[in-house]
Amino acid sequence: MACTVLASALQAHAQSQPAIKVVYHLSDGIAQATRAIGNIRNHLAADPTAKIVVVTHGAGIDFLLDGAVTTSKQPFSGSIGDLAAKGVEFRVCNNTLVARNIDPSKVVLEASVVPSGVAEVARLQAREAYVYLRP
Repeated sequence: MACTVLASALQAHAQSQPAIKVVYHLSDGIAQATRAIGNIRNHLAADPTAKIVVVTHGAGIDFLLDGAVTTSKQPFSGSIGDLAAKGVEFRVCNNTLVARNIDPSKVVLEASVVPSGVAEVARLQAREAYVYLRP
Protein backbone atom coordinates (compact mmCIF):
# COMPACT_ATOMS: atom_id res chain seq x y z
CA MET A 1 0.00 0.00 0.00
CA ALA A 2 2.85 2.40 0.78
CA CYS A 3 4.26 1.85 -2.73
CA THR A 4 0.90 2.68 -4.28
CA VAL A 5 0.64 5.89 -2.27
CA LEU A 6 4.21 6.87 -3.17
CA ALA A 7 3.63 6.11 -6.86
CA SER A 8 0.45 8.20 -6.84
CA ALA A 9 2.24 11.09 -5.15
CA LEU A 10 5.12 10.96 -7.64
CA GLN A 11 2.72 10.83 -10.58
CA ALA A 12 0.72 13.79 -9.24
CA HIS A 13 3.95 15.76 -8.77
CA ALA A 14 5.11 14.92 -12.32
CA GLN A 15 1.78 16.02 -13.75
CA SER A 16 2.01 19.37 -11.97
CA GLN A 17 5.37 20.10 -13.62
CA PRO A 18 5.88 21.20 -17.24
CA ALA A 19 6.46 18.28 -19.60
CA ILE A 20 10.08 17.28 -20.09
CA LYS A 21 11.08 17.73 -23.74
CA VAL A 22 13.50 15.16 -25.18
CA VAL A 23 15.11 14.76 -28.58
CA TYR A 24 16.28 11.26 -29.47
CA HIS A 25 19.04 11.54 -32.10
CA LEU A 26 19.39 8.58 -34.50
CA SER A 27 22.02 8.24 -37.23
CA ASP A 28 23.29 4.66 -36.92
CA GLY A 29 20.70 2.43 -38.62
CA ILE A 30 18.27 -0.33 -37.76
CA ALA A 31 19.92 -1.65 -34.58
CA GLN A 32 19.99 1.84 -33.04
CA ALA A 33 16.37 2.43 -34.08
CA THR A 34 15.32 -0.83 -32.42
CA ARG A 35 17.05 0.24 -29.18
CA ALA A 36 15.51 3.70 -29.41
CA ILE A 37 11.97 2.36 -29.76
CA GLY A 38 12.44 0.28 -26.62
CA ASN A 39 13.93 3.28 -24.81
CA ILE A 40 11.04 5.52 -25.89
CA ARG A 41 8.44 2.97 -24.78
CA ASN A 42 10.13 2.73 -21.37
CA HIS A 43 10.45 6.51 -21.21
CA LEU A 44 6.73 7.03 -21.85
CA ALA A 45 5.81 4.29 -19.36
CA ALA A 46 7.77 6.15 -16.68
CA ASP A 47 6.72 9.63 -17.81
CA PRO A 48 3.64 9.66 -20.06
CA THR A 49 3.74 13.48 -20.18
CA ALA A 50 7.17 13.60 -21.86
CA LYS A 51 7.32 15.43 -25.18
CA ILE A 52 9.52 13.28 -27.43
CA VAL A 53 10.90 14.11 -30.86
CA VAL A 54 12.99 11.59 -32.82
CA VAL A 55 15.36 13.25 -35.28
CA THR A 56 17.09 11.09 -37.87
CA HIS A 57 19.81 11.50 -40.49
CA GLY A 58 22.23 9.22 -42.30
CA ALA A 59 21.46 5.54 -41.73
CA GLY A 60 19.16 6.64 -38.89
CA ILE A 61 16.37 7.35 -41.38
CA ASP A 62 16.16 3.72 -42.54
CA PHE A 63 13.49 2.63 -40.06
CA LEU A 64 11.26 5.50 -41.18
CA LEU A 65 11.13 4.34 -44.79
CA ASP A 66 8.13 2.38 -46.08
CA GLY A 67 8.51 -1.36 -45.50
CA ALA A 68 11.38 -1.10 -43.00
CA VAL A 69 11.87 -4.15 -40.76
CA THR A 70 13.88 -4.90 -37.65
CA THR A 71 16.84 -7.28 -37.67
CA SER A 72 14.34 -9.99 -36.70
CA LYS A 73 12.21 -9.09 -39.76
CA GLN A 74 9.40 -7.43 -37.79
CA PRO A 75 7.94 -4.32 -39.43
CA PHE A 76 8.63 -1.00 -37.74
CA SER A 77 5.27 0.37 -38.90
CA GLY A 78 3.30 -0.86 -35.88
CA SER A 79 5.76 0.59 -33.36
CA ILE A 80 5.98 3.88 -35.23
CA GLY A 81 2.19 4.18 -35.39
CA ASP A 82 1.80 3.30 -31.71
CA LEU A 83 4.39 5.86 -30.61
CA ALA A 84 2.99 8.54 -32.92
CA ALA A 85 -0.44 7.95 -31.38
CA LYS A 86 1.19 8.71 -27.99
CA GLY A 87 2.49 12.03 -29.29
CA VAL A 88 6.01 11.04 -30.38
CA GLU A 89 7.14 13.04 -33.43
CA PHE A 90 9.49 11.64 -36.06
CA ARG A 91 11.66 13.87 -38.27
CA VAL A 92 13.77 12.85 -41.27
CA CYS A 93 16.72 14.78 -42.71
CA ASN A 94 16.14 16.05 -46.25
CA ASN A 95 19.90 16.30 -46.82
CA THR A 96 20.09 12.53 -46.29
CA LEU A 97 17.18 11.91 -48.65
CA VAL A 98 18.89 13.98 -51.35
CA ALA A 99 22.35 12.46 -50.78
CA ARG A 100 20.94 8.93 -50.91
CA ASN A 101 18.56 9.71 -53.79
CA ILE A 102 15.49 8.65 -51.79
CA ASP A 103 12.15 10.08 -52.83
CA PRO A 104 10.41 11.79 -49.86
CA SER A 105 7.29 9.78 -50.69
CA LYS A 106 9.14 6.71 -49.30
CA VAL A 107 9.10 8.25 -45.80
CA VAL A 108 6.33 6.86 -43.56
CA LEU A 109 3.29 9.09 -43.10
CA GLU A 110 3.98 9.56 -39.37
CA ALA A 111 7.28 11.32 -40.10
CA SER A 112 7.96 14.82 -41.38
CA VAL A 113 10.94 15.91 -43.43
CA VAL A 114 13.18 18.68 -42.06
CA PRO A 115 15.91 20.48 -44.05
CA SER A 116 18.77 19.12 -41.92
CA GLY A 117 18.73 16.51 -39.15
CA VAL A 118 21.74 17.90 -37.30
CA ALA A 119 20.43 21.46 -37.56
CA GLU A 120 17.08 20.24 -36.19
CA VAL A 121 18.78 18.60 -33.19
CA ALA A 122 20.71 21.80 -32.52
CA ARG A 123 17.60 23.96 -32.88
CA LEU A 124 15.59 21.82 -30.46
CA GLN A 125 18.39 21.92 -27.89
CA ALA A 126 19.30 25.61 -28.21
CA ARG A 127 15.95 27.24 -28.89
CA GLU A 128 13.38 24.90 -27.37
CA ALA A 129 15.29 23.50 -24.35
CA TYR A 130 15.08 19.83 -25.36
CA VAL A 131 17.22 17.32 -23.49
CA TYR A 132 19.49 15.33 -25.84
CA LEU A 133 19.52 11.52 -25.82
CA ARG A 134 21.38 9.20 -28.17
CA PRO A 135 20.43 5.55 -27.68
